[in-house]
Amino acid sequence: MQAQQGFRSSCRFAVLALLATLLAGCGINNIPTYDEQVKANWAQVQNQYQRRADLIPNLVETVKGYARQEQETLTAVVEARAKATSIQVDASTLDNPEKLKQYQEAQGQLTGALSRLMVVSERYPDLKSNQNFLALQSQLEGTENRISVARRDFILSVEKYNTEIRTFPGRLWHSLMYSNLPLRPTFEATAQDAEKAPQVKFQ
Repeated sequence: MQAQQGFRSSCRFAVLALLATLLAGCGINNIPTYDEQVKANWAQVQNQYQRRADLIPNLVETVKGYARQEQETLTAVVEARAKATSIQVDASTLDNPEKLKQYQEAQGQLTGALSRLMVVSERYPDLKSNQNFLALQSQLEGTENRISVARRDFILSVEKYNTEIRTFPGRLWHSLMYSNLPLRPTFEATAQDAEKAPQVKFQ
């Protein structure tokens, strides 16, 4: 009798282990894994935008020292930065397409304002040769490149996640176990073409 119970327990354990292996192989964990990937990539987008925002005050002050008459352009950059940094976003923003769009538009306006500032800077040879300006220009260029990479990675991870919950077998697992996880919105091209980094090279 005891041997039979031990055999049944062993059989149950073996069946459960086999079932767990089969389920894991069928992609049952893909949806939460891809969702975490989306959140991690979104955090990188935010980090790079914050890095850019942190560079702007020094950049504006440096340009102001050589081009005070360009007050309108400088003010536009400062105001665009203020607007972009005033929009509070976190992982929950991924569930709010309207807020994501608002954030994207604010960052696009800042990109446009920075582009205009760089064009204005062309008129001032002394500014273009200033070491502080050159260092800031280099940092800004690097940051814009990192923003492009972070946005691309985020877009790809959203595409992967959304595809998983809309196709089989992910669609099945989504309806059975992860129905609380919605489709994710992603960045879209805007009229300002915000996905392009501003041109900051002066060769």
